[in-house]
Amino acid sequence: MIASVRGEVLEIALDHVVVEAAGVGYRLNATPSTLATLTRGAETRLYTAMIVREDSMTLFGFADTEARDLFGLLQTVSGVGPRLAMAVLAVLEPEALRKALAESNVAALTRVPGIGKRGAERMVVELRDKVNLVPVPAGPPGSAPVLTPVRDQVVEALVGLGFPAKQAEPVVDSVLAEQPGADTSTALRAALSALGKNR
Repeated sequence: MIASVRGEVLEIALDHVVVEAAGVGYRLNATPSTLATLTRGAETRLYTAMIVREDSMTLFGFADTEARDLFGLLQTVSGVGPRLAMAVLAVLEPEALRKALAESNVAALTRVPGIGKRGAERMVVELRDKVNLVPVPAGPPGSAPVLTPVRDQVVEALVGLGFPAKQAEPVVDSVLAEQPGADTSTALRAALSALGKNR
């Protein structure tokens, strides 16, 4: 099991990063908020979760152990796999996720593409007590600017999450019109929230 990767950031894409460690480039799937903390050419350490399937081995990277542990915890819920767990963490930061579960806030959870009311209720019931067992890291991770244009990155992230481009583009444009200084993570959460209301 690979628990963390430290090395130079070779490539930052919309949904993943490539980090070279000991001469090997590791492709790690990551959320927009994690990708926003990275800079091409700089050294980083990402905490990882490795998912092994019959036909694939996939690494998921996180800025801190809290997000990684919540990623694992989310998958203990029936019907939640790695992709849906990443979508949850893309929409809800760890603190917001903890709050939504503690307060049985089904509306907040249904903003995640792929989670309906029944799925959100199941998550609340199964995770409400367990989520407090995940430790909170001591300090906030530092953030660095994203190198690609925010609009393009958010639209492509939404398409990757299953929304059609024709639906995603106008929503992202309206979000950025209201919040011109928004970073990728903020814009993506706002766009997901708006799209969730329209469903």
